[in-house]
Amino acid sequence: MDIPEMYSLAGKRAIACGSTQGIGYACAMQFARLGAAVTLVARREDALIKVRADLPTDSGQEHSYVCADFSDPETLVGRVTDHLKDRGAVQVLLDNAGGPPQGSIVSAKPQAFVEAFKMHVVCNQMLAQALVPGMKQAKYGRIVNIISTSVKEPIRGLGVSNTTRWAVAAWAKTMAGELAPFGITVNNILPGFTATARLDELIKARAAESGDSEDVVREDMISRIPAGRLGRPDEIAAAVGFLASPAASYINGINLPVDGGRTSSL
Repeated sequence: MDIPEMYSLAGKRAIACGSTQGIGYACAMQFARLGAAVTLVARREDALIKVRADLPTDSGQEHSYVCADFSDPETLVGRVTDHLKDRGAVQVLLDNAGGPPQGSIVSAKPQAFVEAFKMHVVCNQMLAQALVPGMKQAKYGRIVNIISTSVKEPIRGLGVSNTTRWAVAAWAKTMAGELAPFGITVNNILPGFTATARLDELIKARAAESGDSEDVVREDMISRIPAGRLGRPDEIAAAVGFLASPAASYINGINLPVDGGRTSSL
């Protein structure tokens, strides 16, 4: 199927972080469908190899991967930079890393905040610093961050995550203002309850806490969603793909909920 030029990423390179499962995987697939050459970034090489083989190559693009852990920002950025030396600049960056552990904020250890801040804010900052020069040269750049609806309404039982997601949102808004003159946009996607392994973990934790079955907890979540169902990773990826495209050139510095209408605030 021919993709209209305003939505196409043909000729562009995209980095998709946390791309071996869930939302990250769906976003990598979307970038490839839109024509981008995708560099996958995640911890497990066996999973990266499998996902790379799954990616479409209809535009003749070559996909690649970098094996790195977001708990070590210096090594992550060093490996990404080295990997791209012979591949050219990157125009699209998807920041997406695993969520911090569950638990109440009052019981969270200070080190949990340090680790979460490092994996999300620090990694985002270092990747941006490494990639923005190439975006400026191309006069085209898209940085999209997968965060959470918790930046609008904190989610019970995710104290460290709620705090860290707010930090990423503030970082992104600040970065958006600085980079806009160079044709670079920075936006946040706020997924609602989406059918991923992360949500399964949250459901199990809430079931253990409440004594209800996992089915009861899941149905309670769904009852709060006007759309009447959980989201799918590919629905999140569709929004990401749009924000990464030329069509979204005048959308900058926003928090976009993709949540079936669950968030009560505007």
